[in-house]
Amino acid sequence: MIVTCIVLGLMVLAGLWTVMTRSLVRSAIGLALTSVILTVLMFLLGATMAAVFELSVCAGLITVVFISTISMTKALTHEALLQKTRDRLKRYWYLPALLLVGGAVLAFVLAPLPPGGALPAPATVDFAALKQMIWKERQTDILGQITIIFAGVTGVIVLFKERKGEKE
Repeated sequence: MIVTCIVLGLMVLAGLWTVMTRSLVRSAIGLALTSVILTVLMFLLGATMAAVFELSVCAGLITVVFISTISMTKALTHEALLQKTRDRLKRYWYLPALLLVGGAVLAFVLAPLPPGGALPAPATVDFAALKQMIWKERQTDILGQITIIFAGVTGVIVLFKERKGEKE
């Protein structure tokens, strides 16, 4: 229990650093660090399959895609960035209200608490059946995830190859 609390605290700190840093590269690295800590937490809680996917996709592939995208973009001036932010705020002012209304509808209308306000006890999980389902019955999902990882890696390779060709 203490180890889980320490890992949760580290994950919150890594997430805060990710959000608060000004450098996009540091934010991408912080996101990867947060994902790695989440992977450790999942392993501690016994969700090994979810942890493997979190580590491979989020901490690995997504970080590579973010850092390669950041390296290929050019920085805006401070004035251009402020103008772009103002334009975006004017265009999407209604989204926070829409998000709050949608969350309230989901929470109170579509998924209300049972009578008495008490949630039912969580069901026990049969891990052998879960492994059977994921690795034997849901092979299409696994194949889809492998395809997405392969496409992401291939995309990064192609982007770096094109960028390398531009410099020459």
